[in-house]
Amino acid sequence: MTDAALIAGVAFRPGTSDAEIEAAAAKAARDRRRKVLFWRWAILIVMLGGWEISARFGVIDEFFFSRPSAIWDRLVEWTLEGTSEGPLWLHLWVTMEEALTGFATGSVAGIVIGIALGRNQFLSDIFSVYIKLINSVPRVVLAPIFIMIFGLGLASKVALAFVMVFFVVFSNAFQGVREADRNLMANAQILGAKGWQLTRSVVIPSAMSWIFASLHVSFGFAIIGAIVGEFVGSRHGIGLLINIAKGTFDSAGMYAAIVVIMIVALAAEYVMTLVENRLATWRPAPLQDTH
Repeated sequence: MTDAALIAGVAFRPGTSDAEIEAAAAKAARDRRRKVLFWRWAILIVMLGGWEISARFGVIDEFFFSRPSAIWDRLVEWTLEGTSEGPLWLHLWVTMEEALTGFATGSVAGIVIGIALGRNQFLSDIFSVYIKLINSVPRVVLAPIFIMIFGLGLASKVALAFVMVFFVVFSNAFQGVREADRNLMANAQILGAKGWQLTRSVVIPSAMSWIFASLHVSFGFAIIGAIVGEFVGSRHGIGLLINIAKGTFDSAGMYAAIVVIMIVALAAEYVMTLVENRLATWRPAPLQDTH
């Protein structure tokens, strides 16, 4: 009863039923969610309102910072009428195709190679120096090289997104394998597990938290890779829209394109969280303070 009372954030008299304690805990959880939503929206409204008022009264220079109402108007214009370079949905699709392809290939390669090297000390000792050497190169400077090799099409943007994602996922997968519970592995080996069976049943599940943590971050890097590649040279994409807006000193257009990317990134984060919760049902729920 003591634990339940602490979860609910209230003290119960002796003899309180389990149903009453559970109802109080559920009510406390609902109240907490309402408070979180309230403060999220309150902070957003204050930020946008302050931005709008500051721009209208000249506190900040609208030429550089635009204002939320102008950004909204530009988003509506792009959605209904399209951009000067074609429909908004075409540019968004091109950027997402580049980012998703680079994210998928980079994630798979990072997970597979990270687990393989994490499980094989000999291969790790051989290839670790090369991986560190390549990882030391700032990824964005590879964009012109990929443009020269693969051209202005999809392949160059995918290559840059791949590189941006691979090292993040690889590092976490590698470290997750190395941090696997040795006692659990020893117990599995006593029960007869070895080789791939041990890796599949013990090592990979132990590394899943590390891998999912990297996936949440790496999708943003995939978008960055796609957009940076579009900056350097492209025919379509959100990066192209930002580049054109920059060239015409259209601050509202630049911020509108950034808002589009932010919405897409939040949607991807939501989907990834759902997938993680579905695949990692064994994992205990994080502790929450409901006081």
